[in-house]
Parts: sequence; C-alpha cells; structure tokens
Amino acid sequence: MAYTADAVRAKLSALNETQEGIVTVAQWVMFHRRHAERTVQLWFEKLRESPSNKRLNLIYLANEVAQQSKARRKDDFLNAFSPIIAEAMAIAYKGASNEIQQKLRRVVEVWRQRMIFEQPIQRVIEARIEELDKNRSSGKKPLLGGSLFSGSSGTVPTELQPLVPLQTALTKASVSSTTAVTTANAEYDRMNDPNTPAPTPPVHAARLTQLLKSLANAENSVSEVIKSRQALVDALEKMLNENRAALDKERSLVAQLAERKAETETKKRDVEFAIMQGLAAEDTQYNAQAEGAEASRPQVEALTPPPVESLTPVGSPKAEPTTITTASAPAETVPASAPPSAPQPFSLEPDSPVLEGGGLPGLSTTMASPPAPTDSSSNGVAAGGSAKRRKVAHGDEEYAQYATGELDADVAELLKQEGE
Repeated sequence: MAYTADAVRAKLSALNETQEGIVTVAQWVMFHRRHAERTVQLWFEKLRESPSNKRLNLIYLANEVAQQSKARRKDDFLNAFSPIIAEAMAIAYKGASNEIQQKLRRVVEVWRQRMIFEQPIQRVIEARIEELDKNRSSGKKPLLGGSLFSGSSGTVPTELQPLVPLQTALTKASVSSTTAVTTANAEYDRMNDPNTPAPTPPVHAARLTQLLKSLANAENSVSEVIKSRQALVDALEKMLNENRAALDKERSLVAQLAERKAETETKKRDVEFAIMQGLAAEDTQYNAQAEGAEASRPQVEALTPPPVESLTPVGSPKAEPTTITTASAPAETVPASAPPSAPQPFSLEPDSPVLEGGGLPGLSTTMASPPAPTDSSSNGVAAGGSAKRRKVAHGDEEYAQYATGELDADVAELLKQEGE
C-alpha cells in the first residue's frame, strides 16, 4: 500500500490490542520512516479523537515504533515523537480507568529504564502524570502506593530545586510549541504547494483563515517558550553569579590556608630541629658521664686458672730409698712408695756391744729424708720448684750428747736390760 494520509488513518483505525496487530502496523510505519513527522502528526490527531481504550493501543504502537527505532539507531521517529509524546501521554492518561492508567505508567517506566527518550523529555512525561495524579478528584493514591516516578525527583539537590519547575514549564511550552509549529508549517506547505490544484475562492478563503489561526497559535506557543526559557536563563544566571562569588571567596580561602600551612610547616621543622639538638646534647652528656665512670672504676685483675706447673711442678724431686747402715748389717732399702711423713725406725743388732756410758761403738747411720714439700711459704722452696734434700747423719754431735751421760733415763734403762 502506497503511503498517503488516508492509508495512515486506515492503519490506525484498524489497530487492535493484540501483539500481532501492533507489530504489523509498526513495521509498515517504520518502512515509511521518511514520512516520520507526517505519520506522528496523524497519529497524534487520531489519539485526540479516540476513546480511552483506543488511546492505549495507540500508545502501544508508539512504544513499539520508538523501541524499534532505538534498537536500530534510527532517530527519525524518536525525533518526531519527542515534542508531542508528553502531551499525548497526558491525553491518554487523563480520564482513563485505573487499570489503563497502570498500563500507561508501566510503559513510561519501561521508557525510563531503557532510556528511550532523552532525560528532559522523560522528566516532562513523568511530571505530567504526577500532576494528573495530584489533581484527581477522588484523591486516592495509585495502586502502587505512590507516584511511580517520585524517586527520580527526590534526587534533585536542594540548590537546584528552584530550577525544576522552570525547566518543567519550559519543556511543556516547548512540546506545545513544537506541535503547533509543526501543524502550522504543514498547513502552510500544503496551501502553497504548486502541485495542489487551486480550490474555489470561498474554500481558499476558509483555508487561509484556518492557516492564520494555526500560525497565530504557533506564534503564541513560541512566545510562551521564550518566556519560560528567559525565566530559566535568569534563574541560571542568578545561580551562576552566586556560584562565581562563592568561587572567588573559596579561592581566597584556599590561598589563606596554603599560607598558613606553609607557616605551620616552617614552625614544625624548627621544633623538630630543636628536638634533635636537645637529643644530641643529651647523648654527649651521657657519653661524658659514662667515660668518667669508666675512668674511676678500680682495676680488677681478671680471673685466670692456675698454671699447670702449680699443680704438677716441673722437676719435682723423686723419692729416693732411705738406707740405714749399721756396722754388722747390710743396708736396707726403703721403697719410695712409703709415706714421706712416717720416718723409718732404725734397729740395733742384738750382738752389737754397747759401750759404757751409753755409747754405741761403730754406729754409722745415714738417713735420706723424704722429699720436701713444694710450698714456698712454709719450707722456703725456691721458685724453680726444686726440692732440697736433707740428710740426717748421726755423727759426733749426736754421740757427744750421749757421751756426756745426759741420756734419757728410760732409754738408759732399756739399754741396760738389753746388755744383761
């Protein structure tokens, strides 16, 4: 079927709520996407004159076309729908049943999640639906327990909240102006098309009158857009001036803080340097005290083990046998292993004569003393460790003592008994 206005109206009139019917019409519309603006204008006119249930089908058709255009990156229909979609959704939403309104809200939610339209257009659509919810005569809340889009408005910072109504008014005026301008331009082009046969003068005059009304309506709508935009620009300039003043103040504050920071860092370095000097002085004083204490400490000879020579002297005298010689008896050898502290007794031969006066004729006795102890403190031994040998000889001195008759009485008695 060739593209004509009547063909578009016929397709829209035959639209039903089944998925197959909506997809079929959407494919035909997208096939003629070069006529996107004319098709959207006819769609908008059909939406206005349709009942509530038919409007829902038309919204479904717009949803299908918009999503397919977004997926295929064809912006013809998106650009055509953007100026009028908020007004079209408000027309379909107003006066509809609660069930239809919930379905329409679901469509708008899908558009927001998938970012089908630009954010300003999406905000205007949601604002129009919220406004209609607030103005409902019943005063009942929606079934979802509140506005479906209330979360998006709560994210606006407090400083930007005065701009929200101005931006909303501007978007509404822009949407209305776009629709009016599109309609006026379309009628003007049709009236001045050279290929269109000239109508009769009365019909021509009526069409010109309708064109004047359309142009005046478009002019007024554009004037409203200008006013809304000027109000928004003034608010933005005011906010801009406030932010510029705050910016200058913050810059001076940053410079002041930087200066104070540099001053504080200098003081910190001075304090740290003073601390290091104090620590160095304390270390010097401590070292000096330690050196003085070390110098005043008495010298103590280190403990060392005794030398081996002190335990086992080199050159210690060996024990020699002690020989006792008498006149008639052979010499008797005393082993060296005998204890040095026990002197060996000497004996008299029983046949030896005893002289008068206690004399012992022919007695010659030589005794070898045991090794002297090595203790130098008690025996006067030299440092070389050599022991002195002491010989005991009974000579003339001992005999002279016996010869003088000064022999002990007990010994004399014993000798007398042996002589008998």
